[in-house]
Amino acid sequence: MKELIRSKGLSSSISYRDPKSAFRFLETAFGLKPLFVILDADDEFVHAEMTFGDSVVMIGREWSDDHRSPRSIDGKNSQSVHVQLAEGEDIDAHCEHARAAGASILMEPATQFYGERTYRAKDPEGHIWIVGVIVQRMTPGQWDAVSGLVTRERLD
Repeated sequence: MKELIRSKGLSSSISYRDPKSAFRFLETAFGLKPLFVILDADDEFVHAEMTFGDSVVMIGREWSDDHRSPRSIDGKNSQSVHVQLAEGEDIDAHCEHARAAGASILMEPATQFYGERTYRAKDPEGHIWIVGVIVQRMTPGQWDAVSGLVTRERLD
């Protein structure tokens, strides 16, 4: 394995009851690529990281009352993970692949007013994943005209 180098940026860290199964699911269903997995002396999962494009998702087990899988807290989510496909990728095929791998599809692929086609899915433990691909490049003025909304760079 190579030396781990991190660039400035953001990443998500997701807690699972069964992180080994989640790791395998995320690779199969959504196409995340393994970066590394850390196991303890008993072969128990400690931490892992996966990539998608230039992004990193950290996978871990539940380790405190504040780090729980939706499966452990009545299916509740406080955030979701957005997976951005490259322009030209087939999001409908991606959705079908995720469904076949066991994802529960919450919203079928649909084109949004801002020019992106998206679908929503839940992984086996209840984390919500939103997958999108740009199908029409639009300016904020164009999507505002279609939606009736107002887009600004700042609140003030």
